[in-house]
Amino acid sequence: MSNTKRESPEDYYQIPNFHFRVEFTTNGNAFDIRFQSVSGLDATLETDTVKEGGENRFEHVIPVRRKYGPLILKRGILAFAESDITKWLKDAFDNENVEPIATVHIMLLNEAHEPLLHWTINNVWPRSWKVGELNAERGEVLIETLELNYNYLILAE
Repeated sequence: MSNTKRESPEDYYQIPNFHFRVEFTTNGNAFDIRFQSVSGLDATLETDTVKEGGENRFEHVIPVRRKYGPLILKRGILAFAESDITKWLKDAFDNENVEPIATVHIMLLNEAHEPLLHWTINNVWPRSWKVGELNAERGEVLIETLELNYNYLILAE
């Protein structure tokens, strides 16, 4: 009989109590903005079909390039003085001055706020900026949704 440690089923499942942090980096300066949700961490391989001469039974499908995003971030709305991201968005949409942010780091954290997974996104620029419904009857937090384009996604441990 082996003396190896037997793992319990809990060792195979993700801890449900996780947090995350989104950190924007520009000009060597990092600023952290808390968001309530992040989506769009996806990559797809586009393909091309090649027909082989004389072979009519099938076609070869080969990967040609990666396609990403868009990254969608949601948070409670902040005033311009409280958020560098809001200033960046205002400059992009009001003044048509689209300055890409070099790097965005998204970190999945455990209950002790230690990193479990880390995504790095490069060359980020805004695609859309939406504000939720203004409804005084519901008494909810006003949510803004940022839709960002990016060129490259790296998953690190």
